[in-house]
Amino acid sequence: MAQFYSPNRRKTTRQTITVTATDLDAFGQGVARHNGKAVFVSGLLPGEQAEVMLTEDKRHFSKGRLTRLLSSSEQRVKPACPHFSVCGGCQQQHASIELQQRSKSASLLRLIAQETGITAEPAAVIAGPDYGYRRRARLGLQLSVLKSQKGKPVATDTLLMGFRQEGSNDLVSIRHCPVLRPELDQLLVPLHQCLSSLDALKRLGHVEMVLAENGPVVVLRHLDPLSQMDTERLQRFATTHSVILFLAPQSDEIEKLCGDEPFYQVDGLGLQFNPRDFIQVNDAVNQQMVAQAIEWLNIEPEDRVLDLFCGMGNFTLPLARRAKHVVGVEGVATLVANGQDNARRNHLSNVSFFHENLEDDVSRQPWAQQGFNKILLDPARAGAAGVMSHIIKLNPQRVVYVSCNPTTLARDSKILLQAGYRLAEVRMLDMFPHTGHLESMALFILE
Repeated sequence: MAQFYSPNRRKTTRQTITVTATDLDAFGQGVARHNGKAVFVSGLLPGEQAEVMLTEDKRHFSKGRLTRLLSSSEQRVKPACPHFSVCGGCQQQHASIELQQRSKSASLLRLIAQETGITAEPAAVIAGPDYGYRRRARLGLQLSVLKSQKGKPVATDTLLMGFRQEGSNDLVSIRHCPVLRPELDQLLVPLHQCLSSLDALKRLGHVEMVLAENGPVVVLRHLDPLSQMDTERLQRFATTHSVILFLAPQSDEIEKLCGDEPFYQVDGLGLQFNPRDFIQVNDAVNQQMVAQAIEWLNIEPEDRVLDLFCGMGNFTLPLARRAKHVVGVEGVATLVANGQDNARRNHLSNVSFFHENLEDDVSRQPWAQQGFNKILLDPARAGAAGVMSHIIKLNPQRVVYVSCNPTTLARDSKILLQAGYRLAEVRMLDMFPHTGHLESMALFILE
């Protein structure tokens, strides 16, 4: 459908106003009011007064840029990262972790109440360390650019390795990242030195880092075949720093250069994974999240449990240690294969995995006619609209919904509530401290 310019759609302005923030939204923006409208200001905390330049003026709200802070909150803290406010990775390091968690929890409960009419009781946040928590990162690689005397950009032989700047494709050169697990943070400088020494310097794509239980994993995307000399340089780096090293000559292809197969642990189980596979970024929160799901489902030896959007079995396999039988359903074939392999490695014979698209007609899928008395689902941001009606048909006693998007959690919750389920518990998961990501989990019990 054609889109036409409307003067009411968006207005930009350079007006400067003075406001006092009264709240912090889930994304870390200060919320103030001016002329009856909400004004969202990055970098402003509740109780703080500031001069703000309006950058966007819509019918129901405005956005502003902080130009001068007139008063400071006791909840304001010094950011631990020297790149804060430039790097696009973290948005809330200026706010105390207590304020961050309180604001996210309040946003979650407010949204659920607005969408469902249910006022959920506040519960303790599931959290881990607020720094040194990320066990996965992807860093861009590009050559720095200088301007010639004629003003034209000229590429240099200096390699930049880092994260994208906020609102830009340019990189922030990173030598230290306090939210990374220390084992990965300590690799940043030697990894940069190694990559800078390669003959293929100008044909590198990006680098991925994952912390496995058996050591750091590095995946290097390179656009041309590597020379024997470059391969040897990478092998020396991997040996010196005890790194499991993979090469990615194609965007969808990786090959191990050296090291063992990576794995991580959850609930006492070892799960091998491909470095490109999805695993939870925050190990400390993941361990607590799995334990909470098991407790909420109240697993008993005769239970038949269904795990939807199961990935490679992060919940499925721990559940199988306790239930009579567990079925995991996942849309990514490689994750299903890994789940099956990990079930065998952990000697779990009471678990089945199915590769199915849960947005299709699930009633025709082979698992759908089986009986289940308890269900766990962990969908992507789009939620689980395609499968909610079938969950109702299965009539489980308990449902645990793990969510990375509170909007779709609230939407899907209404279907369970209308079918006679009670929202018994809801908890915020602080999976990504200092960012606007809001993850949560909820327990529904059939009345």
